[in-house]
Amino acid sequence: RGPLAGPVVAACVILDEKCDYSIFVDSKIINAETRSRLYSELQNNGASISVGVVSETDIDRLNILQASLMAMKRAVKALPTQPDFLLVDGNQPIPLSIPQQTLVKGESKSASIAAASIVAKVVRDDLMGQYHLQFPEYNFKQNKGYATLEHRQAIRTHGPCKIHR
Repeated sequence: RGPLAGPVVAACVILDEKCDYSIFVDSKIINAETRSRLYSELQNNGASISVGVVSETDIDRLNILQASLMAMKRAVKALPTQPDFLLVDGNQPIPLSIPQQTLVKGESKSASIAAASIVAKVVRDDLMGQYHLQFPEYNFKQNKGYATLEHRQAIRTHGPCKIHR
């Protein structure tokens, strides 16, 4: 489940009250161009945005759940102003003393979670595009580190690279 390569990226977004919340939907159901446009709209329209990244090495050391929680914690701590309350995607609270509510499938229930998922996906996809320049044989620009047939074949042919988990 999940990518075979690359970091875990989480984002935290506080939407401006004047924002049209209806435009933010699950990042998995919109294309890359729409995600990039929505990310730009967030940046240009008063949203408070932060990102947390956890490396492949730390994912291997911790496990994906703990690495994801660490990325979320880093994203929250990177906000310029700490929030009074958090909506968290999933069923695990972030290990912080801030009051929070977890929401399974939160991207479909909360505009701020959907916006955060869009930011995280855009940032991670950009990182994978940078990794593609270092390791073009894995075609990270296209597969983003996910277990496509082509990616699995590249691992069989070339072996794993340093960003494989």
